[in-house]
Amino acid sequence: MNEDYTGQKLCIFIGEDDKYDGRALYELLLEIALENGLSGGTVIRGREGFGAHGEIHSMKILRLSENLPLILEFVGRNHKIDAYLDQIKPMLSEGLVTKTDVQINKFRKDNDL
Repeated sequence: MNEDYTGQKLCIFIGEDDKYDGRALYELLLEIALENGLSGGTVIRGREGFGAHGEIHSMKILRLSENLPLILEFVGRNHKIDAYLDQIKPMLSEGLVTKTDVQINKFRKDNDL
């Protein structure tokens, strides 16, 4: 099955150690995205980056447990991305969020054979 539509890509830049209610923030944001019916989502771990405080976070041989940068990318229809963003904004104490208009081409096997 193939589906093509316009939507948005949402990118959330946070730290690996960020938490919300004692849980890893990235795990929670991914779960909520799935529950909200977004078309897809991925968590990407960066090797190096900087954030709101202007401090570089880096993966060094001697410091493997640094608070490394994470990028969470989600795609979905505009109204679903907007509703998701409204829901998670209170969970974001620092970070960066970007939204971009995209053309989505969704492919999946039809298992109803």
